[in-house]
Amino acid sequence: MAQAELRADARRNVEKLKAAAVEVFREKGLHAPLEEITKRAGVSKGTVYHRFGSREGLIDAVMPDLAIAALGEAAERALACEDPWEGFAGYVEDVSRIQASDPALNDVISRRYAAEQLAVVCRVAEEREREIIERAQRAGALRADFTREDMLFVFWSTAMLVRHTADTAPDAWRRSIGFLLDGLRAEAARPLPVRPLTRDQVDDVMRRLGESGPL
Repeated sequence: MAQAELRADARRNVEKLKAAAVEVFREKGLHAPLEEITKRAGVSKGTVYHRFGSREGLIDAVMPDLAIAALGEAAERALACEDPWEGFAGYVEDVSRIQASDPALNDVISRRYAAEQLAVVCRVAEEREREIIERAQRAGALRADFTREDMLFVFWSTAMLVRHTADTAPDAWRRSIGFLLDGLRAEAARPLPVRPLTRDQVDDVMRRLGESGPL
């Protein structure tokens, strides 16, 4: 009986820790202090490492489902849109809105942490984004040289913008995205001075961003 109670108590602590992690991550981002999470959950910091192994393990335990839901809904809306350009533009705006409203998902979208399960979610999102991009390009609406790797530049830029304007101008990202989308229309396209990043270059940049700490 004592062992069963101990196991039940351990399960409750894990659930409290996961619930607190979601709250704190969504308030402050994935770099939030683990001490704040464990204090809110009413457990010791050692519980994180005992049950999840690391910060990344805790992130993997709570963030993938949230990311799948948010990014999946945005992609579905984009692909269901009759006008491919409106679908593309709507997706960029939807994802930017998610970044502005949820610090944890902002970190997910800008690839700040290399948690294993979260990386799988991001790869799935990439494939949907390629579909959204190629659909708009086939329609002749989106400039032909825009790549999925270029999309990461959009979200990296938005990530930094929303972090630094949240308190003084929380809607500033809308103006930035407005300028960006106008420049991405096919009729406005001019030759670019450099080639897009390769997949390896993107992976290297994401690794360096992760090592640099919060933007």
